[in-house]
Amino acid sequence: MTKNIVEKIDNKVKIRTVLASVSDKTGLDTFIPGLVEVNPDILILSTGGTYGTIKEILGKKADTCLKQVSDYTGQPETQGGLVKTLDFKIYLGLLTETFNDAHQDDLKRTSARAIDMVVVNLYPFSETIAKTGVSVEEARGNIDIGGPTMIRAAAKNFIRVASVVDPLSYPLILEKLKAAKGSLSLTDRFDLAKKAFEHTAVYDQTIAGYLASNSFSSVESCYTSGE
Repeated sequence: MTKNIVEKIDNKVKIRTVLASVSDKTGLDTFIPGLVEVNPDILILSTGGTYGTIKEILGKKADTCLKQVSDYTGQPETQGGLVKTLDFKIYLGLLTETFNDAHQDDLKRTSARAIDMVVVNLYPFSETIAKTGVSVEEARGNIDIGGPTMIRAAAKNFIRVASVVDPLSYPLILEKLKAAKGSLSLTDRFDLAKKAFEHTAVYDQTIAGYLASNSFSSVESCYTSGE
């Protein structure tokens, strides 16, 4: 299968659609209003507890600029939030390229939006396994799937998408957006992609190391029935 080789790239990309799903909600109280201030027409797609937090932060403004991912995709979240963002419309929006006519046709065909920024950090796996007496099953339940997938998709498509994984970066991002009338440059997006892939690499290595440190007996002991 032939891979896409891009010959034309946007330098400045205006942040019109944001996908936000975070475990660590530090800094959202200033970052989210800052995004809306820079671009009052922005749309923020969000899930679960992040959606509730953003709705509370924005108040009445949430009516016009905040939407649940499930309302956007038409697919409700599964029990316990197991599947929230793993949807074709989401990943088409993250991976689509501006100057690819086929991608643009797919957006129109599915009534999807190009997503310009993801604000995502991951289930607290390190914190979970640091607890005394935590079981392998408890640790397994805190392995994030959707978060790393969104981060990787956004970071791969840094030619158009900004991947934001660290709350400490929020003030600088807002500063750059305000200076560039709501846009981020290719340099900005490339730098964010580097941080994003480092973030997911450390996360996966932590999981791999934890599983490697446990024998099968520690897994077997989690279960009391079944063949």
